Amino acid sequence: MASKRRKDPLWARIVLVFGAVLVVASGGTLVAAQTLIAKANDSITQTSLLNGDAGGDGGNNIDGAVNLLLVGIDAREKGSSVTSVLSDTIIILHIPESHDQAYLISIPRDSRVKIPAYPKTGFQGSTEKINSSFSYGYQGDGTELEKRARGMDLLSKTLNDLTGIKFNGAALVDFGGFESIIHAMGGVDLCVDEKATSIHLGINKEGHLYQGWYDEAYDAVRGLPAGYEPYVHELGCRKMSATLALDYARIRKSLSDGDYGRQRHQQQLMKAIAKQATSSGVMTDLGKLSALMDAAGDAFILDTGGITVADFIFTLKGVAANDLMLIKTNAGNFHSVNVGGQEFESIDEESLEMLDAAKNGTLGTFLIEHPQYIAKSG
Repeated sequence: MASKRRKDPLWARIVLVFGAVLVVASGGTLVAAQTLIAKANDSITQTSLLNGDAGGDGGNNIDGAVNLLLVGIDAREKGSSVTSVLSDTIIILHIPESHDQAYLISIPRDSRVKIPAYPKTGFQGSTEKINSSFSYGYQGDGTELEKRARGMDLLSKTLNDLTGIKFNGAALVDFGGFESIIHAMGGVDLCVDEKATSIHLGINKEGHLYQGWYDEAYDAVRGLPAGYEPYVHELGCRKMSATLALDYARIRKSLSDGDYGRQRHQQQLMKAIAKQATSSGVMTDLGKLSALMDAAGDAFILDTGGITVADFIFTLKGVAANDLMLIKTNAGNFHSVNVGGQEFESIDEESLEMLDAAKNGTLGTFLIEHPQYIAKSG
């Protein structure tokens, strides 16, 4: 039974979504943290996103490795259909049995995979881009929460068939939710590693920004007023506003490595949010924490697999924001295949070995032997 959607604390989201535990420095703050944990269990939006073979064992304790499925959608995209919502970002958060390290593994959204049949929506199964699996689960009757839960369920089953990984929990986020979180933190520090031209955002000579939209058919930014040109992210490190940070993390068209660059930048943004939350005095400033709670809204839907938020926090206390390691599928190299005139990305055998290592708890060893799979962290 889905609980009523409410505002959930930023720190709880950071823990569950990015694997970054907000460690408390003093005993007095620990009391406050315990109070907030109790509040989170009552207020956080939770529902069943994983069913059947796609889910791992639930319970009151977290033993062994932890795998969380993180999925991002963008409901703001112009022209998106209410019956056709695609998963824009698919990330596996893997935490080994030692609970002292976290890996973010991005799955290319254009990966050609077998999507299993899904009787709940009458879908018969097909072989196509993995981001379509969310859409096939989302379709049909029900509340928005129920439809999104079905989308996550089918996507997790698709990943389970592909990788064998069973998930302990999952989180679904509408990227609009990130904007309010980043804004409440006063922006995030990001490094632009390659000059990139926006396909959504425009700027005029006075420096005013304007949100447009990308026309795929004509490969052009639409909706910009006269005097506005597409915004260009120049090389260098800087504090970015919520608008600029999210825009940068969505770009792929002007990058030399296309979608792999976009995956890397989204991973970097996640790490930057986690690092900002842990280094900006959030946990020792209850006023700031309260403001972030209000800003967070109800962007996330969480499935903790029956494990309480408190169990996640204290079990994963050894994971810090700086320990987030960013992993590239296909080592960041394109493996495009053309089927029936449509371009797909193929996950190569070595990447499947990497995912198998995550399943078997040997990812650290794999990465020592294959360092090319480790992405730039910022």
